Amino acid sequence: MDDSVRRHYLAAMSIEAWERRELPPQTGDAPGDGSHDVPRLGWTELAREVSSCRRCPLHTGRTQTVFGSGDPKASWMFIGEAPGAEEDRQGQPFVGRAGQLLNAILFAAGLKREEVYIANVLKCRPPGNRDPGDAEVCACEPFLARQIELVEPRLIVAMGRFAAHNLLKTDTPLARLRGQRLQYRGRPLVVTYHPAYLLRNPIDKRKVWQDLVLARAVAATP
Repeated sequence: MDDSVRRHYLAAMSIEAWERRELPPQTGDAPGDGSHDVPRLGWTELAREVSSCRRCPLHTGRTQTVFGSGDPKASWMFIGEAPGAEEDRQGQPFVGRAGQLLNAILFAAGLKREEVYIANVLKCRPPGNRDPGDAEVCACEPFLARQIELVEPRLIVAMGRFAAHNLLKTDTPLARLRGQRLQYRGRPLVVTYHPAYLLRNPIDKRKVWQDLVLARAVAATP
């Protein structure tokens, strides 16, 4: 039936004619919000998805996203909190003073930066380097989870309270998490201090060495 005729009869019966309209993109379907596809993405596609992400308000203030760096098949994966100002500027994780200290920590463990994989819980810098919010963590979580799946590390090192709490889904104090062989989705995980914390509290650097000794033992376990 012609649409105009249909309208005529509907009007005669005092029935309102409804117009079909396209619905706006739903959460998970908007550009840069392909969270439903993240578990199937390869490295190139995942990096592209992160770079265009608009899943939380942090995208409005970033210079660029900070995806991660290192060996995509590394045995060790180091995970921190979020990018800082220098990381936001360069688009690489741990490139400021904390990054220099991380390089020293890796050297002490007998590792080179290019031999490990380094990432953060968040891919965008929070304003003023504040703690990430729950919604921001939730938005970024699929990206980090997929990175871990792609790397398939033999060991994960969670650096700092925030990374440890979000990976382990706990609020146990960092001091009680250290010194234990923990797990993230079946993968061994060791907790240590964040390099930025060590810059403010250098006395705790000796404790990081203890964590590295444990980490090496865990990584060597079949």
